[in-house]
Amino acid sequence: MTQISLPRRSLLLGGAAVLAAGCSSRASAADAFASSPFRRMTDAQWRAALPVASYQTLRHAATERPFTSPLDDEKRAGTFVCRGCELPLFLSAWKFDSGTGWPSFFQVNPAHIGTKTDFEIGIPRTEYHCARCLGHQGHVFDDGPRPTGKRYCNNGVALLFKPG
Repeated sequence: MTQISLPRRSLLLGGAAVLAAGCSSRASAADAFASSPFRRMTDAQWRAALPVASYQTLRHAATERPFTSPLDDEKRAGTFVCRGCELPLFLSAWKFDSGTGWPSFFQVNPAHIGTKTDFEIGIPRTEYHCARCLGHQGHVFDDGPRPTGKRYCNNGVALLFKPG
Protein backbone atom coordinates (compact mmCIF):
# COMPACT_ATOMS: atom_id res chain seq x y z
CA MET A 1 0.00 0.00 0.00
CA THR A 2 1.35 3.44 -0.89
CA GLN A 3 1.24 6.06 1.85
CA ILE A 4 0.88 9.71 1.08
CA SER A 5 2.77 11.97 3.41
CA LEU A 6 1.30 15.40 4.04
CA PRO A 7 2.66 17.93 6.46
CA ARG A 8 0.47 17.92 9.59
CA ARG A 9 -0.18 21.65 9.34
CA SER A 10 -1.48 21.32 5.74
CA LEU A 11 -3.75 18.48 6.77
CA LEU A 12 -5.16 20.41 9.73
CA LEU A 13 -5.67 23.62 7.75
CA GLY A 14 -7.28 21.74 4.88
CA GLY A 15 -9.65 19.96 7.26
CA ALA A 16 -10.54 23.25 8.93
CA ALA A 17 -11.28 24.81 5.54
CA VAL A 18 -13.60 21.94 4.62
CA LEU A 19 -15.43 22.26 7.95
CA ALA A 20 -15.72 26.02 7.59
CA ALA A 21 -17.15 25.68 4.10
CA GLY A 22 -19.70 23.15 5.32
CA CYS A 23 -20.71 25.35 8.23
CA SER A 24 -20.90 28.55 6.21
CA SER A 25 -23.60 27.27 3.85
CA ARG A 26 -25.72 26.12 6.80
CA ALA A 27 -25.11 29.37 8.65
CA SER A 28 -26.25 31.43 5.66
CA ALA A 29 -29.63 29.64 5.68
CA ALA A 30 -30.02 30.42 9.39
CA ASP A 31 -28.88 34.01 8.84
CA ALA A 32 -31.84 34.56 6.54
CA PHE A 33 -34.13 34.30 9.59
CA ALA A 34 -31.83 35.93 12.18
CA SER A 35 -33.70 39.26 12.10
CA SER A 36 -37.13 37.64 12.35
CA PRO A 37 -39.50 39.43 14.77
CA PHE A 38 -40.41 35.97 16.11
CA ARG A 39 -36.91 35.73 17.60
CA ARG A 40 -37.65 38.80 19.77
CA MET A 41 -40.97 37.64 21.23
CA THR A 42 -41.02 37.14 24.99
CA ASP A 43 -42.27 33.98 26.64
CA ALA A 44 -45.40 35.87 27.75
CA GLN A 45 -46.07 36.99 24.17
CA TRP A 46 -45.73 33.39 22.93
CA ARG A 47 -48.07 32.18 25.69
CA ALA A 48 -50.69 34.76 24.65
CA ALA A 49 -50.33 33.99 20.92
CA LEU A 50 -50.60 30.18 21.01
CA PRO A 51 -53.03 27.55 22.30
CA VAL A 52 -51.70 25.96 25.53
CA ALA A 53 -50.57 22.66 23.96
CA SER A 54 -48.90 24.45 21.04
CA TYR A 55 -47.14 26.84 23.42
CA GLN A 56 -45.85 23.97 25.59
CA THR A 57 -44.58 22.08 22.53
CA LEU A 58 -43.14 24.93 20.46
CA ARG A 59 -41.58 26.90 23.31
CA HIS A 60 -40.76 24.16 25.87
CA ALA A 61 -40.30 21.02 23.74
CA ALA A 62 -43.29 19.15 25.18
CA THR A 63 -44.63 16.16 23.27
CA GLU A 64 -48.30 15.67 22.54
CA ARG A 65 -49.86 12.28 23.20
CA PRO A 66 -49.79 9.97 20.17
CA PHE A 67 -52.96 9.55 18.07
CA THR A 68 -54.43 12.85 19.34
CA SER A 69 -53.63 15.12 16.39
CA PRO A 70 -56.13 15.38 13.53
CA LEU A 71 -53.13 16.19 11.30
CA ASP A 72 -51.98 12.58 11.65
CA ASP A 73 -54.96 11.64 9.45
CA GLU A 74 -54.73 14.65 7.08
CA LYS A 75 -54.61 13.43 3.47
CA ARG A 76 -55.45 16.52 1.38
CA ALA A 77 -52.96 18.27 -0.87
CA GLY A 78 -51.34 21.25 0.78
CA THR A 79 -48.54 22.48 2.99
CA PHE A 80 -47.78 21.91 6.67
CA VAL A 81 -46.45 25.12 8.24
CA CYS A 82 -45.01 26.01 11.64
CA ARG A 83 -47.82 26.90 14.06
CA GLY A 84 -45.66 29.63 15.58
CA CYS A 85 -44.76 31.61 12.44
CA GLU A 86 -46.31 29.80 9.44
CA LEU A 87 -42.97 28.99 7.81
CA PRO A 88 -43.59 26.16 5.29
CA LEU A 89 -41.92 22.98 6.55
CA PHE A 90 -43.52 20.04 4.72
CA LEU A 91 -45.52 19.35 1.57
CA SER A 92 -48.39 16.88 1.86
CA ALA A 93 -46.66 14.74 -0.80
CA TRP A 94 -43.89 14.10 1.76
CA LYS A 95 -46.29 12.79 4.44
CA PHE A 96 -46.69 9.09 5.20
CA ASP A 97 -48.45 6.96 7.81
CA SER A 98 -45.71 5.82 10.16
CA GLY A 99 -48.13 4.13 12.56
CA THR A 100 -46.57 6.09 15.45
CA GLY A 101 -49.56 8.37 16.07
CA TRP A 102 -47.79 11.58 15.03
CA PRO A 103 -47.75 13.27 11.63
CA SER A 104 -44.66 11.91 9.89
CA PHE A 105 -42.78 13.06 6.80
CA PHE A 106 -39.89 11.57 4.83
CA GLN A 107 -38.65 14.96 3.61
CA VAL A 108 -38.51 18.52 4.95
CA ASN A 109 -37.58 21.89 3.52
CA PRO A 110 -33.98 21.81 4.83
CA ALA A 111 -33.52 25.59 4.76
CA HIS A 112 -36.49 25.98 7.10
CA ILE A 113 -35.31 23.83 10.00
CA GLY A 114 -32.44 23.69 12.42
CA THR A 115 -31.31 20.65 14.38
CA LYS A 116 -29.61 19.83 17.64
CA THR A 117 -28.81 16.72 19.64
CA ASP A 118 -31.34 16.05 22.40
CA PHE A 119 -30.45 13.83 25.40
CA GLU A 120 -33.82 14.30 27.17
CA ILE A 121 -34.57 10.54 27.38
CA GLY A 122 -30.97 9.51 28.06
CA ILE A 123 -30.03 8.56 24.51
CA PRO A 124 -29.05 10.98 21.75
CA ARG A 125 -31.79 11.95 19.31
CA THR A 126 -31.86 14.63 16.63
CA GLU A 127 -34.38 17.31 17.49
CA TYR A 128 -35.49 19.73 14.79
CA HIS A 129 -37.02 23.15 15.13
CA CYS A 130 -38.34 25.93 12.91
CA ALA A 131 -35.50 28.08 11.59
CA ARG A 132 -37.54 31.30 11.81
CA CYS A 133 -39.14 31.18 15.29
CA LEU A 134 -37.04 28.35 16.79
CA GLY A 135 -40.22 26.47 17.74
CA HIS A 136 -39.69 22.80 18.62
CA GLN A 137 -41.29 20.53 16.01
CA GLY A 138 -40.16 16.99 16.80
CA HIS A 139 -37.38 14.48 16.15
CA VAL A 140 -35.94 12.90 13.03
CA PHE A 141 -35.17 9.18 12.82
CA ASP A 142 -33.48 6.95 10.25
CA ASP A 143 -36.40 4.50 9.88
CA GLY A 144 -38.48 6.25 7.23
CA PRO A 145 -39.42 5.18 3.72
CA ARG A 146 -37.54 5.72 0.48
CA PRO A 147 -36.22 7.81 -1.06
CA THR A 148 -34.69 9.49 2.06
CA GLY A 149 -35.00 6.82 4.75
CA LYS A 150 -35.88 9.64 7.18
CA ARG A 151 -38.90 9.98 9.47
CA TYR A 152 -39.57 13.51 10.63
CA CYS A 153 -41.87 12.73 13.54
CA ASN A 154 -43.74 15.97 14.18
CA ASN A 155 -46.02 17.14 16.94
CA GLY A 156 -49.36 17.99 15.31
CA VAL A 157 -49.89 20.92 17.71
CA ALA A 158 -46.69 22.49 16.31
CA LEU A 159 -48.16 22.61 12.78
CA LEU A 160 -50.95 24.20 10.82
CA PHE A 161 -52.23 22.72 7.56
CA LYS A 162 -52.77 25.01 4.57
CA PRO A 163 -54.84 23.20 1.88
CA GLY A 164 -54.14 23.76 -1.78
